[in-house]
Amino acid sequence: MAEISTIARPYAEALNAAVMDSKEEGLADKVLLALETLDQIVVDPALQDLINDPQVGSEQIYSLLRGMLPKEIPSEAIRLLKLLIENGRLEALPSITEQFKNLLHQDRSEAEVLIETPFPLSQEEVDSLVKALGNKFPGLKLLPKIEIDKSLIGGVKISVGDKVLDGTVKARLAEMHAALTS
Repeated sequence: MAEISTIARPYAEALNAAVMDSKEEGLADKVLLALETLDQIVVDPALQDLINDPQVGSEQIYSLLRGMLPKEIPSEAIRLLKLLIENGRLEALPSITEQFKNLLHQDRSEAEVLIETPFPLSQEEVDSLVKALGNKFPGLKLLPKIEIDKSLIGGVKISVGDKVLDGTVKARLAEMHAALTS
């Protein structure tokens, strides 16, 4: 079977094209929110059993999922949901969502910045970090996301796309350990 990301790419690209062709203000964000909501729904193990049950038809699956969604949901998200159910590709939804989000960021010249730290940061500290990172990633609007990871001991680990800047105590200790044992 083809890899999920390979299956997801055409769906994400088609959805992105449909959203970009629309003149509706804020549609991309509404579609993304709908997809993220659907992602949370379809990962439920009990629902997965029902979706994979050969005796449950695609109309029943659609009705069940549609009933779990808010009333106001973009038609683009509804059409995608129907298409995925009809094609038996509902398992690709989280990957489609991720690729769609990446395409939106690319179109908007944005990048998510994952800041991992062992302690909470103030808004001023986050702003300062993002400003400093702006010099390393010119032309990109950086969108910070903070995660607390007590195992890092101290410092911060920053990820922007596939680039990682690791200034944590845990990383320095690992480097020292490797140097001492080699």
